Amino acid sequence: MSLRLARPLRLLLLGAPGSGKGTQTSKLLKVLPELKSVSSGDILRHELKSGTELGVLAAKYIAQGKLIPDKVITQVLIAHLSKEKWLNPQSSWLLDGFPRTERQAFSLDSTLGENNAKLNLVVELDVPEEVILERIDNRYIHVGSGRVYNLQYNPPKVAGKDDVTGEPLVKRSDDNVQVFKKRMKEYKKTLGPIKEHYAKQGILATISGDTSDIIFPKLCALINQHFGAKEQQLHHEAFESKKEQKIQPRL
Repeated sequence: MSLRLARPLRLLLLGAPGSGKGTQTSKLLKVLPELKSVSSGDILRHELKSGTELGVLAAKYIAQGKLIPDKVITQVLIAHLSKEKWLNPQSSWLLDGFPRTERQAFSLDSTLGENNAKLNLVVELDVPEEVILERIDNRYIHVGSGRVYNLQYNPPKVAGKDDVTGEPLVKRSDDNVQVFKKRMKEYKKTLGPIKEHYAKQGILATISGDTSDIIFPKLCALINQHFGAKEQQLHHEAFESKKEQKIQPRL
């Protein structure tokens, strides 16, 4: 599968912890080469490691056990977009991990708006809690690389070992029922205002499904419908029409 954008796409994926935002991001980057991934977590870690002015400022809050202010996180993200020359109306990118609160959304919108580069699509990945919990229960990681395995649908070739290095896999300390329920409670509390914020702008959509294989085609269809090239949309409609004809019951 491949997609071609007819106009710039600046996408934000929303979803509960374990809903598969990372999986959808990697899949989208493969079918949309012009789309760039912007991970607030990765950017912040790079700033901290590089000892930049913003990184030093963020480190002070972390050292004091305080949350990094919304303004600082926004500055880190905007600085990265500017450095990569993606802070313009022609850019296409996918935002991961930010904003997490309505205040952050307002802060981000303000700065992006000044550069005519506001988000134009926000998608909530709606996955049942019991499905997410099952994923978390079966999830293991390789610490050195961050590679993630799932015993159900993406198991390691050798049980308990990383496919590349052969080193042991471990379970993250927060991959348990208690932590998950706490994170879900916090997520639900902040999700409502964020969804309302983007719904008012007319750019919010929700995609439901139990697996990434169900959600991904729906996500691609949504992007194709609103941002795809016209001939690509016609091809997709023809393909869907043929599928429907094939499954029509004989009367």
